[in-house]
Amino acid sequence: MKTEDNKTADSKTNVIRILEAQNIEHEVFTYEVSDGLLDAITVAGKVGFDPDLVFKTLVTTGKNSGIYVFVIPGNCELDLKKAAQAAREKSIQMLKAKDLLSLTGYIHGGCSPIGMKKKFSTYIEEVASGYDDILVSAGKIGVQVKIKPADLIDLTGACFANLI
Repeated sequence: MKTEDNKTADSKTNVIRILEAQNIEHEVFTYEVSDGLLDAITVAGKVGFDPDLVFKTLVTTGKNSGIYVFVIPGNCELDLKKAAQAAREKSIQMLKAKDLLSLTGYIHGGCSPIGMKKKFSTYIEEVASGYDDILVSAGKIGVQVKIKPADLIDLTGACFANLI
């Protein structure tokens, strides 16, 4: 459901504050979370969008160095070889969930490419370039933000890449 009508201080995340401060067009959607994490297909149903438009944010580490962020459709899996190629790394592995909060400021299931503690190299699956809008986490489980892919690129310094 769109939160224009039911936005509360509780659902106004740092991501939303950043988007508002930068005057970036966006819409906020909230959904009920009852038990644990939800996959993107379930989230899409709860917010009334095609599952192809709900993107997830994955944080990885490179073999040589660095933390890399990948934003891909939630109903897909990150191809680690393609991710490594995009990041110009020998190999990429998923960041351990226990390290996510300290590095990004976000928890598993509520990780957003916007507003991380530090700026990391970010890559967005190139299929997003064909959509007018996509949804990404607003930095909290139960809150999604709809944004234009070009605005997400500008805001995060990301680039499009073949990742799935």
